[in-house]
Amino acid sequence: MKKNMSGLDRFIRLIVAVVVFGLYYFNVIEGTLAYILMALAGIFVITSFVSFCPLYALFRVNSIKQKK
Repeated sequence: MKKNMSGLDRFIRLIVAVVVFGLYYFNVIEGTLAYILMALAGIFVITSFVSFCPLYALFRVNSIKQKK
């Protein structure tokens, strides 16, 4: 797996995941919506740590600045 996520992209995903976890912890979101958002937040955390997003690869997106 070749890295396709920049540091900013990884940071934003982690912040979104922390916000979703916080909303769930304080019972702001609940039910089916909470489970869907928690699953997405988990995926965001995993992809942030490995710096690889399968959807980016599928659509040939790369947020890392390329050297000339």
